[in-house]
Amino acid sequence: MPAHRHIVPPRAESGHLKLTETELKAWGVELGRGASSPLLITLTGELGVGKTTLAQSICSGYGVHEEVTSPTYALVHQYSAPKSAVFHIDLYRIESPDQLTNIGWDEIVAARALILVEWPERAGTRLPEDHLPIDLDYLPNDPARRILLAG
Repeated sequence: MPAHRHIVPPRAESGHLKLTETELKAWGVELGRGASSPLLITLTGELGVGKTTLAQSICSGYGVHEEVTSPTYALVHQYSAPKSAVFHIDLYRIESPDQLTNIGWDEIVAARALILVEWPERAGTRLPEDHLPIDLDYLPNDPARRILLAG
C-alpha cells in the first residue's frame, strides 16, 4: 500500500477535532469521497463512541449503496463500490492475532480494497504499518460530541 499522510481535519485543535454526530458523519463522507484503494483505515475507541457510524459514513462517501451494518458477530462484511471492494472488519471478538487467519486476514489485507478495521489493536503485529489510524473518544462534559484524531 502507498504511504498515506496524516490527515489533520479543518478546525482541529492540536490535531483533535470536536464533532457532533452530524459533523462526524459529514467528515466520514468526505474522507470516503477522497479515499482511493488500496487503503486500510483503523477505527479505535471505546464501545459506543461511533466507530461503526464513522465506518458507515466513509462507506457512503466511497460509493457503497448497500446498508452498512456492524460486523461484530460476522467479523467481516464485504461491500461493493465503484472504486473497489470494501471490507468492514470488527476484531472485538478476536482473542489472538492467530485467529485472523480464520477470517481471511492476509487475503483481505493484500486486496486492492478499502479496508475499515474496528478494534485494530487486537490484530497485534499483523496490522500493516502503513495504515490510516483514526481514534474516537468521548468529550468530557459534552456527551453530544466526540473527539476525533486522524493520522
